[in-house]
Amino acid sequence: MFDAPFDVFAVMFAIAAFLIALKASNQATELRRRLNSLEAALQAQRQIQPPPPLPVQEQVSTSATSAAEPPPLAPEAEAAPPPLVTEEASPPPLEASPSGDAPPSLPAPTPDIKEPGFEERLGTRWVVWIGGLALALGGFFMVRYSIEAGLVGPGVRVFLGGLFAAALLGAGEWTRRKESISNIQALPIANIPAILTAAGTAVAFATVYAAYALYGFLVPATAFVLLGIVAMGTLAAALLHGPALAGLGVVGAFATPVLVSSGKPDYWALYIYLAIVTAASFGLARIRLWRWLAVTTIVFAVLWVFPGLDTGDLHIAPHAFHVMSGFVLAALLVVCGFMFGPDIEDGQIEPVSSSALGAYLFGAMLIVLSSAHADLSLIAYTLLVAATLFVAWRAEAAAGALGAAAATVFIVFAEWAVRANPDMLVLPGGPVPGITPAATDSAVTQHLVMAAVFAIGFGVAGFLAQGRSNSAIIPVVWSAAGVATPIAILIALYARIAHLDRSIPFAILAVLLAAAFGAATELLTRREPRPGLAISTALFATGTLGALALALTFALEKGWLTIALALMSLGTAWIALQRPITFLRWLAAIFAGIVTARIGYDPRIVGDAVGTTPIFNWLLWGYGLPAASFWGASIFLRRRSDDAPLRMVEAAAILFTALLAFMQVRHLATGGDMIASPSLLEAALQVCVALAMAIGLERLQLRSHSIVHNVGAVVLTAIAGFISVFGLLFLENPLIWHIDVGGAVFNLLLLGYALPAVLMLLLAYATAGARGKVYANTIAGAALVFALVYLTLEIRRFYHGPFLTSGETTGAEQYTYSIGWLGFGVVLLGIGILANSERARLASAAVIALTILKAFVIDMSTLTGVYRALSFMGLGIVLVAIGWLYQRILFRRQVTPTVQQIST
Repeated sequence: MFDAPFDVFAVMFAIAAFLIALKASNQATELRRRLNSLEAALQAQRQIQPPPPLPVQEQVSTSATSAAEPPPLAPEAEAAPPPLVTEEASPPPLEASPSGDAPPSLPAPTPDIKEPGFEERLGTRWVVWIGGLALALGGFFMVRYSIEAGLVGPGVRVFLGGLFAAALLGAGEWTRRKESISNIQALPIANIPAILTAAGTAVAFATVYAAYALYGFLVPATAFVLLGIVAMGTLAAALLHGPALAGLGVVGAFATPVLVSSGKPDYWALYIYLAIVTAASFGLARIRLWRWLAVTTIVFAVLWVFPGLDTGDLHIAPHAFHVMSGFVLAALLVVCGFMFGPDIEDGQIEPVSSSALGAYLFGAMLIVLSSAHADLSLIAYTLLVAATLFVAWRAEAAAGALGAAAATVFIVFAEWAVRANPDMLVLPGGPVPGITPAATDSAVTQHLVMAAVFAIGFGVAGFLAQGRSNSAIIPVVWSAAGVATPIAILIALYARIAHLDRSIPFAILAVLLAAAFGAATELLTRREPRPGLAISTALFATGTLGALALALTFALEKGWLTIALALMSLGTAWIALQRPITFLRWLAAIFAGIVTARIGYDPRIVGDAVGTTPIFNWLLWGYGLPAASFWGASIFLRRRSDDAPLRMVEAAAILFTALLAFMQVRHLATGGDMIASPSLLEAALQVCVALAMAIGLERLQLRSHSIVHNVGAVVLTAIAGFISVFGLLFLENPLIWHIDVGGAVFNLLLLGYALPAVLMLLLAYATAGARGKVYANTIAGAALVFALVYLTLEIRRFYHGPFLTSGETTGAEQYTYSIGWLGFGVVLLGIGILANSERARLASAAVIALTILKAFVIDMSTLTGVYRALSFMGLGIVLVAIGWLYQRILFRRQVTPTVQQIST
């Protein structure tokens, strides 16, 4: 069928088949070795076990007759040859002792049974496997060579292929019978019969398929019958020869259309053949309960969906037949608890049962996407989704397929939503566009019908499934699919038809969906408690909130989506307070995470339409309302417990509060241009805001004891420190850069250096008792630095005007710096004495020490005349006065009275 580089593909299939069969053979050999050891041990146990004691009368009679009777035969002489142990054999049951005690423990395996070595494995197993693969591949490639070289005619090729297959099958059966007769147990089983039979089966598949698809010797009915006979023969042979033949057979059967190919693909012949192979493989897997065989078959069947999908000439009908036939066979034979599937306990979701249906749904979805949503592919896909709901309704083991069905439904509609086909719709003009009343394209109508069917089907089934199962997970899966699927479909239709613009019709649909979910929630709350009912009720309640949020999004501007999702988090937290369900707490945290991701995508929320009005702009609503919602949600959640969802919501509340403040500062400092360069005003306001929020969180965490509040305070302090050092002291320092600082007193220096110094001092006192001394003293030291910088810059502003970088530094200015620093140190000392603050006195000492350093390093070299003298005179007077204060007030010595003074 498919020419070309399929030789490599054939070798890949052969290697895969070899590995699968080798693993199965090793497992069977190991099992047989253990069973033989167990049988030998049981035989030895019977030999050494003494007979039970006889009564006295029986002992006398036995002793009287024992001399006349010949001795009995040895057990070895009477024992029949041990039967051939197959992989399906089970060890014989242990016989209970006459006294009723437990059977004695088995002796250790005999030492003569050894694990086969490398040479033994090579000579008895691997050579046989490689030989079997060589036989099968030789038959395939001989057919291929005869085709390419034109050695023999088509009829002769088919005849020789059938003859070769018959020879291999006959050899396999003959060796199986000989093996059972010869009963050679010294060597490990090499599975020669299984290898020969598997090779013959694969060649038989190829021969029949070539006679039908390549040469037209067989009509479809005859080919169908012959392929069915070969498939059934493979099934019967695998029942005799075990999993090795099953593995090789299924790999060879699925690889046959690749190895025996043709330049003109016939998809109907291919998929009819694959349906027969799939049925045989599923039937064998069902009889033997081989899950690995069912999974292997599903994987190969889904892989065969891909041929032809990437070409322009897609054959939709045969592809649809392939996935639908495979789905039906999987439902009949693989799904546990449904029709002919294996049995399973109620309330369990079986992975193979669910993944089997999900795999064929995935294949149907690929056909829909590759065919550009052709009508036939949509019909086939809709039927499979409906069949999934039906099978999952009847068999709880397949409930996991509901997730796959919901996911593929969303992918199909989402892909249709983003597909660039503007000619499919005729949208009316006007300020409020909506669904066109005259949509003429049939694809639009068909998608709308599909959307209604899916939304109603999933929603109604999710509601009716409540209370039907004794397991909690089953109704939760149904309710999750019933809530998520209609919402996902509505979002996809809104994106495709309304192009994410305002749409009153879609807002009405969202309100109706919210009403339906609300009614379901109310009905479920009145029912008697059942497994999973509480979580399902919470899911429907959350769907109500989600639909209402979508209604706001559809009816209002797109920036309201952020607000709506934040309000969903608040509403979910309130519901969690009323109904203590753990899932609802996580759901509130998930909504907070979605809003955070939305902000990361577009921090301005509404793009360029933020507005130019300070404070009262879209940032206030886009950040302020979510922040308030998250703070409220954290209050509701904290009333129950302090857990991970609460911390996530608290983190979102702190984040949005900080972003609101920072974004508003940037908006104010740049006049609404959110991408403008930073400035001294912005850096000053950012530092003040960060410090103020850090102080608030430090106070809050003393009451809440929340680790999030604790970490948030540290993070905001670090942000303030980063902006202070790199922004205010370097990048936006007016002493370095040509920056206009403004008026004489009320200027940017007051906002950028004095106010941060005060806030740092308050933060240091807020953390003094709650954190370590190093942390608080570091913040206090930063406050001292900024206060000194502010004093210095204000003195320079007095001498140089609003631009501090202009003009020369005079002697009077240098003297003023010394006087100002010295006065600042004295003020700090006075505060330290009056408030009895050691920290203030140490700060005073640091400032005075800096003043002394300046006097000896700078003033001595730059000042001249009277300024130099006054600088040192003033410094000396202040230092003497400070010494006197320390002696008389702080550290006044107590003089010990003498004896004379006491007597006096």
